[in-house]
Amino acid sequence: MKIAFLSPFHPYRGGIAQFSEQFYTELSKKHQVKAFSFTTMYPDFLFPGKTQFVPDGESSEIEVNRILNSINPFSYIKTARHINRCKPDILIIPYWMSFMVPAFATICLFLNNKIKVVSLIHNAIPHEKKIIDKPLAKFFFNRCDAFIVLSESVKEGLLSLRKNAKIILYPHPIYNHYGDPIDKDSACKQLGIRGDKKNLLFFGLIRDYKGLDILINTMNKLDDSYQLIIAGESYGGFEKYTELIEKLLYKENIKVYEQYIPDNMVSVFFSAADVLILPYRSATQSGVVAIAYQMELPMIATNVGSLGPSVEESHTGLVVPVASEEAIADGIQDFFSRRGLIDSYKENLKKEKNRLSWSNFTQSIDSFLSSL
Repeated sequence: MKIAFLSPFHPYRGGIAQFSEQFYTELSKKHQVKAFSFTTMYPDFLFPGKTQFVPDGESSEIEVNRILNSINPFSYIKTARHINRCKPDILIIPYWMSFMVPAFATICLFLNNKIKVVSLIHNAIPHEKKIIDKPLAKFFFNRCDAFIVLSESVKEGLLSLRKNAKIILYPHPIYNHYGDPIDKDSACKQLGIRGDKKNLLFFGLIRDYKGLDILINTMNKLDDSYQLIIAGESYGGFEKYTELIEKLLYKENIKVYEQYIPDNMVSVFFSAADVLILPYRSATQSGVVAIAYQMELPMIATNVGSLGPSVEESHTGLVVPVASEEAIADGIQDFFSRRGLIDSYKENLKKEKNRLSWSNFTQSIDSFLSSL
């Protein structure tokens, strides 16, 4: 097949770009794939983080046609024309937020009608909802021929907007480009933190729905033997979290790395931790969970969206019923009180790591695409 792939790619950073690059690489082993991306994804004044781009020195071998400007309608038509010239059988477009709908829907409108549009849905309905999200998403979904989803909760969200949609569901595959785990003491030494603590890790972009404030307050319910590592860039400022940390009894046990974490440091943070904490208020699937599988790090997650069920069903961690300080503190204490259970979680992580490979994911998606 000839496949066109319209998505954030290098030099853009973040989970969507990383997922698309890995998926592109796997598809290219069997198919002729062309990558199309943005000249401008978000105008700087709308982007809540420090930068949209990877640090200098991080490279990619993918040849990308950067054409689309998300706020320039003329570029929508230009992008559609470039895609049409390639004469692909399939166009894959990741979807994660309604801001992209004017661009994506217009491109679909100007495509050759022989091209099948497949949307890879990361979030059908955003975590931080706005009144326009559902109408815009529905508008775009009605211009797609089929859908790839990574969790049951995303599938349900999609079906609420596009009944009888043609869908394939396959769990988020495991990232394999972060390197191998290293010794905990060595990792802690690199980070300049103590290795004799029970290390809790909060990792990834910091947004309100992820519940970092709840986790920080939870530390007041734990004793001095626990240490919280916060690693990731905050969207919207970190000041409110700093204020919460300053009120803690053991505030020196909070280690903050409020920054974009480059790929070559991911294994260091995961290796320094004993458990990954996911105190999310809402969730679909999580790319951070996929990293935990690769790094074989057990998890404690709240029972929201597909997050809780995925951890519980795979027996790769402990699930707490609600996103509250009491529930999370109880879960953390329970986790560290049962050494044998931790060993069992690690064995199951190895099994999931093998099951959720990119090759298995792509093989299943390939069969689905061929059927369209």
